[in-house]
Amino acid sequence: MRLDELARQIEAEVVGDGSIDVKAIVPLDQAGPGQISFLTNPKYAKDLATTRASAVILGANVKTEAGKLTLLRAKEPNYSYCRAVVVLHGYRKHPHAGVHPKAFVEAGAMIGEGTVVYPGAYIGARTKIGRDCIVYPNVSIYEDCIIGDRVIVHAGACVGSDGFGYAFHAGVHHKIPQTGNVVIEDDVEIGGNTTIARGAVESTRIGAGTKIDGLVMVGHGTQIGKGCIVIALVGIAGSVEIGNYVILAGQAGVSGHLKIGDKARIGAQAGVMFNVEAGADMHGTPAIPSVQARRAYTLLGRLPELVDRIKALEEGKNTKT
Repeated sequence: MRLDELARQIEAEVVGDGSIDVKAIVPLDQAGPGQISFLTNPKYAKDLATTRASAVILGANVKTEAGKLTLLRAKEPNYSYCRAVVVLHGYRKHPHAGVHPKAFVEAGAMIGEGTVVYPGAYIGARTKIGRDCIVYPNVSIYEDCIIGDRVIVHAGACVGSDGFGYAFHAGVHHKIPQTGNVVIEDDVEIGGNTTIARGAVESTRIGAGTKIDGLVMVGHGTQIGKGCIVIALVGIAGSVEIGNYVILAGQAGVSGHLKIGDKARIGAQAGVMFNVEAGADMHGTPAIPSVQARRAYTLLGRLPELVDRIKALEEGKNTKT
């Protein structure tokens, strides 16, 4: 494909020779003639000087001393890179269409047109799955769950398991029946070995366009808004309300019955113990505003020095008295 035609399809501007023929997209340090690459992380900017790629996708305002290297400047380089992969390589092709014979689908379940269900998957009774979904091997979707269109559920994920609810009486934890379900809206992706528990009496809900990484736990009755990003090893307790376009970074934890506002950002390994306002940027345990957290982390490294200074001051005071 000619580079100028690719640029048109990925919403980028060619700076250089648009007549170059390109066939693949490859990392900067591995690309060669006939291949394009991408720069979305400034950490790798130094590789621009040595790459053998025919062209590189990068931001419209990124400064570079790449010499004669042809550039594909884009307002949204991540999106342009995404589109380039689709144009040059296409989407993954499935080895079969529809429901594989070795998948198990309970009576009353409904599966939409174009959906692919891999071997080993289990679809519970009365569950509804929309159009053009992908259910990978060994996924378990319990009874009565509702899955929208174009949802991807990766291997080993469990949707609709019982919420973790017990009543303690006479020295025994008595199980509370979990009679709710899970509702997954359109265009959601669920990573491998993630668990989304059903509500006790209500629905656990994942909003449209939200992307959940692997090894995430979503507790019963939690409501996650649209367009959220939930990265690996996040743990969300029950009855949490998460707004739209929230980012939860890796290993963050959220206590139960809290509210996180729209477009809030929760840093890696943060422990959320209180409600978070819309647009807030939080780090640390307990989670505090990032500006405060950075200052606290800076001071943490100086603690031994500060302790010694305090001891010296106290000794001097005691000597004078």
